[in-house]
Amino acid sequence: MTVWIHSMSFPASCQAARATGEAPTVQTPPSTADTEARRLVTAIGRGDEAAFRELYDRYQERLFKLALVLGHGDEQLAGDIVQSVFVTAAAKLRHVESEEHLWNWLARVARQQIAKTRRQRHHDATVVGMAELPECAHAREPDSVLEENLDAALLLIEADDRQLIEWFYFDGLSHHEIASHLGATPKAVSSRLERARARLRAILKHTLSHET
Repeated sequence: MTVWIHSMSFPASCQAARATGEAPTVQTPPSTADTEARRLVTAIGRGDEAAFRELYDRYQERLFKLALVLGHGDEQLAGDIVQSVFVTAAAKLRHVESEEHLWNWLARVARQQIAKTRRQRHHDATVVGMAELPECAHAREPDSVLEENLDAALLLIEADDRQLIEWFYFDGLSHHEIASHLGATPKAVSSRLERARARLRAILKHTLSHET
């Protein structure tokens, strides 16, 4: 199993990237979130390492949740997809109009990466179809439904198992750190995580198969 990354550096091939074009004139006072989104993307276009890390820190958890559901609980695939999204962002993300636009862009890339992987595996035509949804102002709604599916699935597993998954995937704790919390061994934590992941995968596959 590929270990899920907890931090990510600006890809070396994108260090010299430069932004192209200028942001359009804003006619109404922008929200703080929209202003921050534009600032981040502009800085990333200049090859700013700190801005790239900030983007990663802000969106990696949400993207991982989306990829986990699109991948039917395959956490290795989800981790790989998230890394691919940020590599693509470093190379191609140069302009957004708002925070919503930024999230829609990241989510669309995640869908495209899932679709590419699934096509290569000749598996799961349903996810491929979802990945080809056009970017639009309402793209957040399908993502919200998918995140709700994940949240619902987490609630169906044992509370202790849910805590393990949240510690490992969403809080970024290592096996050793979790073992310290529980007064257990890292090997015991690894075994419990594997059982919890298997249960979560089964629930997600069952839920999504009934929705498609």
